[in-house]
Amino acid sequence: MAEYRRDFIAFGLLALLYLVIFTTFGTAYTTRMVVEATCYALIALGLTIQWGYAGLFNVGIMGLVAIGGFATMLISYDTNPAFWESDGPAMLAGVFFRLLASIVILVGVFNLHRTGLSKRLRTIIQLIVLAACYLWVTGALDETATYIEREAGFIGGLNMPVLVGWAAGAVVAGAIAYVIGRICLGLRSDYLAIATLGIAEIIKHFLKNADWLTRGTLTVSPIEWPVPTPNEIGFVAARASYLSLTAILVVITYLLLERALNAPWGRMIKAIRENEIAASAMGKDVERRRLEIFVFGALLMGLGGAALVTFARIFDPSGFLPLNHTFLIWVMVILGGSGNNRGAIFGALFVYLIWTLSEPAALYLFGLAESLGTALFNWQAPDDLDSRALQMRVFVIGLTITLVLRFAPDGVLPERLGQDDK
Repeated sequence: MAEYRRDFIAFGLLALLYLVIFTTFGTAYTTRMVVEATCYALIALGLTIQWGYAGLFNVGIMGLVAIGGFATMLISYDTNPAFWESDGPAMLAGVFFRLLASIVILVGVFNLHRTGLSKRLRTIIQLIVLAACYLWVTGALDETATYIEREAGFIGGLNMPVLVGWAAGAVVAGAIAYVIGRICLGLRSDYLAIATLGIAEIIKHFLKNADWLTRGTLTVSPIEWPVPTPNEIGFVAARASYLSLTAILVVITYLLLERALNAPWGRMIKAIRENEIAASAMGKDVERRRLEIFVFGALLMGLGGAALVTFARIFDPSGFLPLNHTFLIWVMVILGGSGNNRGAIFGALFVYLIWTLSEPAALYLFGLAESLGTALFNWQAPDDLDSRALQMRVFVIGLTITLVLRFAPDGVLPERLGQDDK
């Protein structure tokens, strides 16, 4: 038990801190904060798989979270009769047929090396066919999108159970990660970061501008909950029910990851992280394992994004920000301890607490300074103290991670190396 003493102390102090918040701000506020923190914990576990286990520098977390939220909205939101009664479904089917046909054609074209053609000629043919397929698909998609927006507004959802939407969010995020991984995982870590960042922005801007699919900036709401809503059983009970569901997901995910990490598969992944060349020399399929770990991490990011969007009950593509849904996740993993599943959970709970409470704490301190300044020095406070308090979030998070890196460079709960790792 001595080896877990640091874990007990860290989580004990965190529980005490949440107890103080509970007594100060009340049950409803604290429960909401913990629910959102557990959703972020799922995402942080996904990142600790990618970065902590395999050393994959993914800066496209925002895109995977957005995809997870979009998929659960598409699956669980109410159907739009105006869309299904129009020619929109048939036109969309035509677009998908063109897309599938283009994929088949491109697969054939990118295997022209088997024909013996010169590399220069193959490249010319591939570029021409790629451009032609792009124009063929986007031309039909533009026409279909214009029709749907004019006749129905947007396509609506499929009105299926919310938990099916969560599963779909995880699967779609994993599928997107598979495509990204096949293209980008051969890149060096800094280039991988640039590529994933760019892809995340592409995903966000597509969702934001595809009014026929997501209503764009008009948003989609209300999204149903997998548990009774506040209108049915009250805020506290509903949020407690939602918290029970997300907490169960975090615990199950943690147990499965611990089992995988302590199995031969986990030791192999860490061996690849520590010395890729040596692992390859031992006959390990490095590229395949890296792709596996990238997809597994993305599954959790999509699931966390789905749970987060569902809890908010609104899908807003503009609400996905690199600061909130990429940088903050990295802070959670680094502060908690990279490569340690308990560290990822601790980091998510602790960092989100700081992120949430820094604004009211700053407002309180600013108000106190304003009162003292006015009484003692007749000081006139600026009119934008509220917005300045909101910006204090970034300062407080930056200060927190600076202090942690200074005094605990491996995180509060660093990765525990086994005897084989030493």
